[in-house]
Amino acid sequence: MQPNLGLTQFRVERTPQGIVHLIFDMPDRSMNVFSNAAIKDLGDFAAWVARSDARGVVVRSGKTNAFCAGADLIELGQAYDMIMAAPEAERLKRAFDHFFQLSAAVRALEACGKPVATAIAGLALGGGCELALGTHYRVLVNSPKVAMGLPESLVGLLPGAGGTQRMPRVVGLEKTLPILLAGGRLWGQDALDAGLASELVAPGEEIAAAERWILSSQAARQPWDDAAWRPRDAGQMNGLIAAARKTVLAETLGHYPAPLAILQCLEQGFAQDIETAIRTEMTIFAGLIQRPEARDMIRTMFIAKTEYERKVKAGDLPAAVTCALRELPALWQGRAADVGAALAAAGFRIEGIAAPAPDAAFTGAGYWHSSAPETSAKRIVREVLADVAAAAARLLPGLGADGQRLADYGLVSEAGFPAYLGGPFCLLAHAEKIPA
Repeated sequence: MQPNLGLTQFRVERTPQGIVHLIFDMPDRSMNVFSNAAIKDLGDFAAWVARSDARGVVVRSGKTNAFCAGADLIELGQAYDMIMAAPEAERLKRAFDHFFQLSAAVRALEACGKPVATAIAGLALGGGCELALGTHYRVLVNSPKVAMGLPESLVGLLPGAGGTQRMPRVVGLEKTLPILLAGGRLWGQDALDAGLASELVAPGEEIAAAERWILSSQAARQPWDDAAWRPRDAGQMNGLIAAARKTVLAETLGHYPAPLAILQCLEQGFAQDIETAIRTEMTIFAGLIQRPEARDMIRTMFIAKTEYERKVKAGDLPAAVTCALRELPALWQGRAADVGAALAAAGFRIEGIAAPAPDAAFTGAGYWHSSAPETSAKRIVREVLADVAAAAARLLPGLGADGQRLADYGLVSEAGFPAYLGGPFCLLAHAEKIPA
């Protein structure tokens, strides 16, 4: 008999052996993502299975192309607007309460008292990877199309459903850093060797392998839920974090808050028990989500990317987009040496000018367009950005919202405009980035 839980994004099936399958299968979507409705489903299921007589749980996808690709970015943008519309003193709590629901649901499944295995036959990214990390056994199909990863830093965010805390507990801190900071993925044997995958199987064998483990296992607890458990490379933490922070600052000059926030999550949470650690992670996430970088990087670097690459391949970029790609780069490329140096320090990729070393006073104080100290270089950059915004305004007619996103992606990816600003048209839409 199947339970009637009123789930809308998952379905539940029960085998004759008493194993419950939780199948992620969003209706009318080609790929699973964590929407608000899916998060509620997961929490409701975790509460039910804890009091059920189920022998164990297999979490799997009903889609053929992926396990779960991460968050619903449209809803993420709506949540950003909801949080920023609140009085400033209420924003942190509002963000925490809204986004902690997925972390709480994953933790409830992890601690449900039943062995939980994941059968992964497609991409498990972002929240999908975090869900898998919250299960006790992960069966991964050995295929170049099947990988696990946490790419949130690439859109200005950090994993907010326990990813910064469970990943280092599973694979170790050293192997975690490139996954978290650079959006790295692990496939096949590399995932198995790292401990991210518990078992590697051929396509079509993943469900049977997950069921087999449940039927032969009494393991219904994570190792980190034992009081005596300690992270295996905790003694290396200070050195690894310090080296990673130095590298991040050298590469980003402090303009991208997400990697620094990720390191803060690791530094504070790695030595804590998991219950405290996931709340530490969410507190840091709730502060990060209020910054404009994530809002703009999601818009430009994720939503526009696939469409831009498709149109370029087909030779079908709109003429107005091509015009913007041709005309706007001259406003920041080929300028006088002092202007070019100031722009490079602000994160522009300027031909013939190497990025400077990070300024400790600058990176310690904040980001150049918010709280960094006033300097002559900052004034130069502000003037260039004002020129860029004015030129973008002149090109605006005929572009439309889609054209603006396409132009911004091309100008960031090909012409050196910094991703954390979202692109010239994104800059135009958010005048607070050009302080008076």
